[in-house]
Amino acid sequence: MQIKASELILNPDGSIYHLNLKPNAIADTIILVGDQDRVDLITKHFDSIEFETQKREFKTQTGTINNKRISVISTGIGTDNIDIVLNELDALVNINFETRTVNKQLNSLNIIRIGTSGALQPDIPIDSFLISRYAIDLNGMLHSYQTENISNADIEAAFVQHTQWSATKAKPIIIEGSKALLSKFESVATVKGVTATANGFYGPQGRVLRLPLQDSLLNKKIDSFRYKNTKITNLEMETSGIYGLSKLLGHNAISLNAIIANRANGTFSENPLKTIENLITYTLERI
Repeated sequence: MQIKASELILNPDGSIYHLNLKPNAIADTIILVGDQDRVDLITKHFDSIEFETQKREFKTQTGTINNKRISVISTGIGTDNIDIVLNELDALVNINFETRTVNKQLNSLNIIRIGTSGALQPDIPIDSFLISRYAIDLNGMLHSYQTENISNADIEAAFVQHTQWSATKAKPIIIEGSKALLSKFESVATVKGVTATANGFYGPQGRVLRLPLQDSLLNKKIDSFRYKNTKITNLEMETSGIYGLSKLLGHNAISLNAIIANRANGTFSENPLKTIENLITYTLERI
């Protein structure tokens, strides 16, 4: 079935609408970062750069390091942007833009997020690297899709009960990251955890400036949640969207987090840029 022009939007040059990319411009290994300036922090380690473009906050550079072809793409902040990036990346490798039809043979991407995050547990050190074994979607974006086959209903039910989750908010969804990529990137230098993905930076993450919160105790409830060996370790704004859409679309995804703050201890990294640089180096050495 042909996909309508209103659904698959292409630019006049044939590139996909938001990312401004054509299929041959991306590698099958993709690093996602939030900040567009972080793209250059990664690709400065490349041996060569063959392609680059930018449209709005979506900046892409594709190149090679040690004969490995990699694309680095900035997503901006939030799962609304992740919805754009993941769907358009999948379209680039699994939809024929000329015929507007889905390819008979589907391709799978390896998607690696390098991001910053705040730890929720006091025993997670500042400047450490945390790999998200699971992500818990607290923002509701994934409810637009059919997630029944990728969610973890038992953990979700326990979380809803423990936090007394408001019925006025989207039901949390828990998604597992790629086991293959987890094995590739974990080491004695990393901590494994469960990453909560919020739909904002202030109220949704329990920060108060002038506005009171719907549930002032929610952060404490999240911090104290336990299910067997599962606890929520850190909080950010993208990982659950990456995990959920990657699983639904047949891609592999893992999220690597530079812990630059500890909310439980009220501490912040003295040199966050150095921590991010160290995580970039670690990631590139293991790709």
